[in-house]
Amino acid sequence: MSRFSHGADSAPMPRLEEDAFVDPDEVSRPALAVGLSLVTGGFELDFHRHRKAQLFFMVRGEMTCEASNALWLVPPQSALWIPGSTSHRLKGRAPLEVFSLFVEPEAATTLPSECCAVSVSPLLRELLFRAAALPALYPLDGPKTRLVSVLLDELGAAQVEKLRLPMPTDARLRRLVEMITAQPADGATMKEWAQRIGVGERTLNRLLVHETGMSFGRWRQQLHIILALQWLTRGASVQNVALDLGYESASSFVTMFRKALGTSPARYITRRLDLARFRWAPSQPGAAAGAAQGR
Repeated sequence: MSRFSHGADSAPMPRLEEDAFVDPDEVSRPALAVGLSLVTGGFELDFHRHRKAQLFFMVRGEMTCEASNALWLVPPQSALWIPGSTSHRLKGRAPLEVFSLFVEPEAATTLPSECCAVSVSPLLRELLFRAAALPALYPLDGPKTRLVSVLLDELGAAQVEKLRLPMPTDARLRRLVEMITAQPADGATMKEWAQRIGVGERTLNRLLVHETGMSFGRWRQQLHIILALQWLTRGASVQNVALDLGYESASSFVTMFRKALGTSPARYITRRLDLARFRWAPSQPGAAAGAAQGR
């Protein structure tokens, strides 16, 4: 796995051409969209921040982001909104295609002030594709600027998705997170997990609610959803995912998934993977998109 490390205050875009970089914070436009792709391997970007707000739209592949004491999995055809100056860490796995939209603070006043995963409508998807084909310094009046304005309006109307896993900071709870993540099929009770990390059952529940806003059962269920989406994106079957998460049957897992996300796991992932097959191929890529393809 390749690893890109940047300073805590900023994170320039990856190297795109020989001696060529795109630093979105230095581009004086309301929004800048770039496309990135990774054919093999993976990448990690340690905690960093941008002056501008950022939207990650996953065309295909898998990416996780840790920010604001939470972990997000971004499946295909979903996006993650990160407000400006928010410290975040990214991890991705090839094959990967992602579009990143950087938004000036003055243009993001009506957009969420906290990190959130959002669904991407067909219109928002096409607007992102079109915006990535614009020159980095597109004219500040005319059709290109109007396109960006419509894009930001559509982003503001996007529906928030339940893809957030709150991450505690307490050392005992972080140990619990590591243990449960390593053994997601372990059906031990909260009392048994409390004993394993050396605290009482009531203490564990109080700490979890205080740091994550969730009970133990609700937090573990959300972890299962995040892991399920990750494994399904990689091609695992619903049956195998259910077994690996410790469910007695695939039907019980499907019921839990449907209650949480409003549809079955098979339909959820199939729709997104089908959309991901329609790959973007601009006829006249602009400076931002052409520089950022990095194939």
